Amino acid sequence: MKKEKIEKRARRKRRIRSRIFGTTKRPRLSVFRSNKHIFAQLINDEKGVTLISVSDLELKKNIKKEDVNPKFSKTAVSQLVGELLAKKIVKKKIKKIVFDRSGFKYHGRIKALAESLRKGGIEF
Repeated sequence: MKKEKIEKRARRKRRIRSRIFGTTKRPRLSVFRSNKHIFAQLINDEKGVTLISVSDLELKKNIKKEDVNPKFSKTAVSQLVGELLAKKIVKKKIKKIVFDRSGFKYHGRIKALAESLRKGGIEF
């Protein structure tokens, strides 16, 4: 059962990646979520270079322990990761990206990250 689920996600990821390509003007935002964490990378596929990477692990390092509520839901953390990523993207003067959900459904944590990017002024 678990193996089948992993294979289905891998198949969806390959299908999505065959159509998505990041350029210098419009890099690809790749999102990965595990059971505990969420990671996002801005990638220029022409050069094969990661421009920006953000994760909830980095978010926890940057914020003081007093400011972080230990009972934040994973969705709320994903939203904060999206806001931090939006700030970093704006600093790099990038306005448009291509969103790569890596075979995950556009739902829950992935959606929260995407919506917070849109609020930060990023188009995709």
